[in-house]
Amino acid sequence: MIPLATLDLMAGWRRDLHRHPEFGFEERRTAAFVADTLRGFNLEVVEGIGGTGVVGTLRRGTSNRAIALRADMDALHITEATGAEWSSVNPGTMHACGHDGHTAMLLGAAKLLAEEGGFDGTIRFIFQPAEEWGKGASAMIEAGLMVRFPFDEIFGLHNLPGLPVGHVETRPGAIMSAEDIFEIVLEGKGGHAARPHWGREVMVPACALVVELQTIVSRRLNPSDVGVVSVTELLTDGTRNVLPGQARILGDARSFSAKVSATIEDEMRRMASGIATLHGIAARVSYSREFVPLVNDADLTSAFATVAHSVSGHVNATADPMTASEDFARFLDHVPGCFAFIGNGETSAPLHNPAFDFNDAALLHGAHLHVAIARDRLPAH
Repeated sequence: MIPLATLDLMAGWRRDLHRHPEFGFEERRTAAFVADTLRGFNLEVVEGIGGTGVVGTLRRGTSNRAIALRADMDALHITEATGAEWSSVNPGTMHACGHDGHTAMLLGAAKLLAEEGGFDGTIRFIFQPAEEWGKGASAMIEAGLMVRFPFDEIFGLHNLPGLPVGHVETRPGAIMSAEDIFEIVLEGKGGHAARPHWGREVMVPACALVVELQTIVSRRLNPSDVGVVSVTELLTDGTRNVLPGQARILGDARSFSAKVSATIEDEMRRMASGIATLHGIAARVSYSREFVPLVNDADLTSAFATVAHSVSGHVNATADPMTASEDFARFLDHVPGCFAFIGNGETSAPLHNPAFDFNDAALLHGAHLHVAIARDRLPAH
């Protein structure tokens, strides 16, 4: 078991990190704090992997096997409204997704494993930047993570509001979706609001396209497939008495397969072109894939669930997949792994909400899970 004194340490680390949030690829203070703390446990530490990423290495015994435990470090551009004593001192930036807690509980696991061992092999403690961007994992991989710090499998945890503290959820296969982002630009000829027939205004076709996009999921996808298309912004150059000549429609799409993603893009391009032709205007579509689906390895998910049962007793290993996205998926393109959720409490504010705060009571549980899976996958003889 993890000593309660370590919980106090983790809570102190977590609140310090919460007080000093940093956006993706700007986590310089956070990375320095992580690196200095790991060195205090006598780990081998390398900084600057993929920008601000940190890797700590801990070896015991003679086994050649290696696993990785990963936490994310970045914050969000949200103005905090928790009212906590440890509220952000960086205006407009806060830890609204709990990455402060993820970092603190992995540091706690590193401390215990460094002090007590109980495993045979190598553990890589990966502290990733820029998860919210969907760019941090790729940046670390492109910087040689898998070659310089090889490992056979990887595990990650994320807090989940609404789930009681001490509870765990995961599933084999696809557990989190891909995220694609799009921008559709309609170009016409603006003019006076009293003389619409003199131009080719774009407000009406833009509104028609926003509505039509909602039929991609309801009419173009197989009902057994999961997809989400959300328009999040409609921007024009019009004003009170000026019909717009340009409209920008922005949003994102979620899916669990490349086939569904491709269908959404194809239909979006077809609809934009059709509505542009109907209204005598021009349309161009930009479509990019930011996150890939997160697909858990079946065997490692089963192993993790068994370990989690021994730690918690409250494990749902057949949780429903969710249409949020997670950069951890990029690591799974290279090695098998398992990603799981731990409870942040039933009264927790939602993720990415100004009132969100990581529940310190979950730190002990998360650190214990990290330690337990490391010892299970690298058994000491």
